[in-house]
Amino acid sequence: MENMKKEAMLYDKLGGAGVKCRLCGHGCNIADGKYGFCGVRKNENGTLYTLVYGNAVASGVDPIEKKPLYHFLPGSVTYSIATIGCNFRCGFCQNWQISQVSKREESIPGYELKPEEVVHEAKKHKCKSISYTYTEPTVFFEYAYDTAVLAKKENIRNIFVTNGYETADALDAIKPYLDAANVDLKFFKDETYKSVCSGSLKPVLDSIKHMKENEVWVEITTLVVPGMNDSEKELRDIASFIANTGKEIPWHISRFHPNYKITDTPATPMETIKKAEAIGKEAGLKYVYLGNVAEDTNTFCPKCNELLIERVGYSTTIRGLKSGKCSKCGSEIGGTWAL
Repeated sequence: MENMKKEAMLYDKLGGAGVKCRLCGHGCNIADGKYGFCGVRKNENGTLYTLVYGNAVASGVDPIEKKPLYHFLPGSVTYSIATIGCNFRCGFCQNWQISQVSKREESIPGYELKPEEVVHEAKKHKCKSISYTYTEPTVFFEYAYDTAVLAKKENIRNIFVTNGYETADALDAIKPYLDAANVDLKFFKDETYKSVCSGSLKPVLDSIKHMKENEVWVEITTLVVPGMNDSEKELRDIASFIANTGKEIPWHISRFHPNYKITDTPATPMETIKKAEAIGKEAGLKYVYLGNVAEDTNTFCPKCNELLIERVGYSTTIRGLKSGKCSKCGSEIGGTWAL
C-alpha cells in the first residue's frame, strides 16, 4: 500500500531545512531528505513526517498477561497494534522481522488501520485496553497518540510495551491517555546498551521514573542473557533501582533463548533465573515473576503470602484478591484491578 504520512509531533526546525526530533533519547538531527535512526521518520523540506501513521504491520487480540502485565486488569484481553520500526538495534530482538527496517520508504510494509478502526476492533472484541506493542511505540507515537485519545473516550485503557527510550516531552504529551507500561530494562551498564542496542542507559531510567511520577502503572521486564547482564552485581543494580523507584513495581525476569543475531549464546540456565529472582526479593521487591519458564507466575500477598492470582500459561484465575486488597489480611495490592 502507499505509505501514510503525517507531520510528526515534537520536533524543532533548524537552520537550512534541518530538524531535530524530540521523541526519543537519540534526539536525531535530520537533514532535508534524510531519515531518523528509527528509519520511519523523514525530513521533507524542513517538515518531519512519520511514514507509518495508520499503517499497521500487526494487530490482534492478546491476553494482557502476554505483554507481560500481571497487575493491570488481569484476565482481560487487549487489542495489540504495531507498525514497523524501532529506535534500538538489539541483537536478540524477538520481533526483528518487523522492528528492523531499512531507511527506504518503499521498504515499509503494512496495511491501513486507522485509529478509529483500532478502537472499533477493540470494542468489537470486548478488549478493555489497547496495547502499542511488538515493535517500539515511540516510533509510531502519532498513531498511538491519536488512537489513545479516541480509546480514552470509550473508556478503553492504553498500554505501551516499550524500551523506555521516550523523552519527557513525549511522556508528558501522552500522560492524559497512557494508563500502563511494561518497560524493558535490559542492562544496567551504559556500554552494553551502546554496544548491543545502539542506545544508552540514562534515558531508560529517566523514563521509568517519569512514568511513575506521572502515575502510569509500570511493570519492568529484564531478559537475562548469559555473559551480558547475568552477573550478580548487575542483577542487584537493576533490582535496587526498581526498589528505589517503587517496591510495588513488578519485575519480570525473562529467560533468554537464542534468536536473531545472537544464536551462539545458550539459553539462560535456570539457576541464573532463580538467582535473579532471589536478588529481587532480597532488594525488597514485592512482586517478582519469571518469564519464558513455566513457574513462579502466581501473585501472592507480600504480607501474609495468600495466593491472590493463579496463572497457568495465559489462563488467569483471581483467588484471594477483592477490590484490590488481599481477602485474607486486607493488605493493599499495587495495580489496576477494574475499570
